[in-house]
This record gives sequence, C-alpha cells and structure tokens, in this order.
Amino acid sequence: MSRQLSILILIIFTFINSHANAGDDGKLKLNENKNGYIEVGDCFERVNRGIFAFNQALDKVIFKPLAKGYRMFPQPMRSGTSNALSNLGNVVTIPNNVLQGQFKDAGINSARFVINSTLGIAGIFDVASYYGLKKRDKEDYGQTLGVWGAGAGCYFVLPVLGPTTVRDSIGSVVNIIGGDAWYNVTVANDTQYFSEADYYSSRLLSGVDFRAKNLESFDSLENSSVDLYASVRSLYLQDRYRKIRNIDKTTDTLSDDDWEELDTQ
Repeated sequence: MSRQLSILILIIFTFINSHANAGDDGKLKLNENKNGYIEVGDCFERVNRGIFAFNQALDKVIFKPLAKGYRMFPQPMRSGTSNALSNLGNVVTIPNNVLQGQFKDAGINSARFVINSTLGIAGIFDVASYYGLKKRDKEDYGQTLGVWGAGAGCYFVLPVLGPTTVRDSIGSVVNIIGGDAWYNVTVANDTQYFSEADYYSSRLLSGVDFRAKNLESFDSLENSSVDLYASVRSLYLQDRYRKIRNIDKTTDTLSDDDWEELDTQ
C-alpha cells in the first residue's frame, strides 16, 4: 500500500511540476536561450554552491585517490568491470525504452543483456557486439518524464550524488521504488544469492570507475573554468536536454555515456 501511495504522490508532483512550466494555453514553456537549450532556474544557487564545494572537497579527499588507485589495475580488468556495470545498467534502460516507445532499442538492449549476462560471463565481456548488437544509449526515468512533457523544475546539487533537477530527482526515486530490478533483487527483497552490500558496492564501483576514466578531463575542466560550478551546471543541463530529445550530438567536453564523463580522446 505504501508503495502505491508513493507512486501516486510522485505522479501528482510531476503533474504539478509540468504545469508550473506551462503557459495560458497549457503548453510547456521551453524558454529556450540563443543556443536552443531550455533555461532551468537555479532556485537554490547559494545552497547549491555550498554543496558543490563540499562535493569537490570530498572528491579530492576520497574519490580522486580511489580513482587513482583503481587506475593501477590492469586495463583488461578495468574494461571488464566497465562492461559488467554497463550491462547491469540495462535493467533500468530497458523499461525506459518501452515507456518512451523505443521498442527496437528495448529489444536490442534485452538481447544484449541476455547474451552478455550468459556468454559474456555476467557482462564482463561484450559478446553481443560481436553479433552486431551494438550498445545503445542509456535511458532513465528522468528522461522518460521529460519525454512525457514534465518540466525540469529547479536545478539543485545533492551531497555526493551531484547535479540534478526536480524532474530527474523524481525519476531517481521512481527508480528506487520499483524501476531498478537490481535494487529489487538486492535491497528490496531477501534473496539467497545477493545482499544489500552487492547493490551499494556496485553503485560505489560505478562512481570510482567513471572517475578513473576522467581524471585528466576533470583537472582540465577545473583549470580552464572561471566558474567551475556554472560550467558543470551548464554541461549537465545541456546534456540532459539532448538526451531527452535524442539529439545525436555530444555535449562540449562530454561523452554520450554520462553527463559527467568527459571526453579524453
């Protein structure tokens, strides 16, 4: 009962958030700037900057050293870890493919998940690519809400987790409530083979893996930005705009995998 109530609250919240960005005709006000991107209000900028500074300090003390240590492992081991984490991410991408009407992508991602989870040994090897099933873009519930017309709402920064918007944070809660099969298997249910530690360890490892891929790129962004907070905010919002509209173009200094993953090529 509590789960159904939570979902109902989220639907109402999303409806209100969407209509808060609507004009008199009920259509979504995009408020696009000269670059074509939607302007999103930074309603809590002072607080956001404080949390951003905290996250930067935490990164320097914990995550960057962990990433440097992770970089010392052999490349095949790191590639296998990235493949396994990417394969695990399909448990969220596939239902969002369906919700967005991307049935072809849903089929390809489902086939990739089955093949890589079995022949690829839990996703360590990307065997599906050898069969012509190339990796598709990630999808999440925040993107799905955007496709359905929900406005972004205010931009804000979460401790440790980083940048988000009202819409994307709602999407994250929907994911936790029941959208992530990996979460349901490990945390929500008492299963024989997996525990809560498996879920949280995979989330931590995913963050370390991403950080290790982008050590030099983050340093470059930090050194070249007059206002690092504003730069990160802009990159995040631009990338989310493009992903929701399926614009096949990489955000400046960003790869297509994650908003944070800077292009080091």
